Amino acid sequence: MSLPVLDLSLFYSENRDEFLRDLRHAARDYGFFYLRGHGISEGYQQDMLTLARQFFALSQAEKMAVGMVNSPHFRGYTRQGGELTAGRADQREQFDTMNEGRAALDTEPAWRRLQGPNQWPESLPALKAGLLFWQDSLSAICERLMQAFALALGQPEDIFAALYRGEPFQHLKMIRYPGIGQAGQGVGAHKDAGLLTLVMQDKQSGLQVATSQGWLDAPPLPGTFVVNIGELLELASGGYLQATLHRVVSPPVGIERLSYAFFMGPRLDAAVPLLQLPAELSKQLAAVSVDPANPLFSHVGENVLKGRARSHLDVAARHYPDFCLSAGIKTTERV
Repeated sequence: MSLPVLDLSLFYSENRDEFLRDLRHAARDYGFFYLRGHGISEGYQQDMLTLARQFFALSQAEKMAVGMVNSPHFRGYTRQGGELTAGRADQREQFDTMNEGRAALDTEPAWRRLQGPNQWPESLPALKAGLLFWQDSLSAICERLMQAFALALGQPEDIFAALYRGEPFQHLKMIRYPGIGQAGQGVGAHKDAGLLTLVMQDKQSGLQVATSQGWLDAPPLPGTFVVNIGELLELASGGYLQATLHRVVSPPVGIERLSYAFFMGPRLDAAVPLLQLPAELSKQLAAVSVDPANPLFSHVGENVLKGRARSHLDVAARHYPDFCLSAGIKTTERV
């Protein structure tokens, strides 16, 4: 058993209907698939992994100078153990970027403060241009996939466009997993909250997807991205598309794992629509699965801020104490 492999170039060919059929199957039965034919060369992918190695090779002091705790916009470096999944510390270090922009003048509601500038290390000037262009490249792939999903669900091709056109919520993680063995939680089991996620892996395995038969490995396939459905796309499809639990197990002792995860979300000021599916698809609807301890909001900005605050308690305690109090999020200031 393995994840399906889809070729995005078929979306622009005479085999479009076959591609849309396979997309529906992959997204409904797995919630995950490999994507090739996306237009990004394997050489470019390797260049981005080299850039990641250069960043993580910086001294701890250089990385902590751009620590996320300094940013009310949840941008910057997080040391190993600094992010939580399901209340437990993830054993990875990472660097987060989002849409580059000015801080919002209007700070109410609280989610508007997610808008703002990224942090960039002075000693690696190539990082800014590299990651911002990479974000835009991955965002373009996601927009093409959203058009394909719309057609696969029997909708107009641009049905989702209002959610992301102009200013989609881009969120990129550059990640390093140290080799501590499978006893460590690289990333705990979770579902992604946005629309779509693209993951690029180096040569080291670790990503696993939950299935009815247990955890399924998603080993690296050269030149591909792993794509998975987010909870907001599941919500919009009425549960037809499946957001699936997944996790990352830590690599063996002495071996590191590098990856990029790009989360494509709607505009922060958007509300997620509920599509009316064709009758033949409506018959196959499943209930939308929601974690009662982490309920979804249809309003995007509030949902994103809640998720970020739960994962980064130090940032939440320093910059969002009132929001956390109202949302029932218990924070502990950590440095």
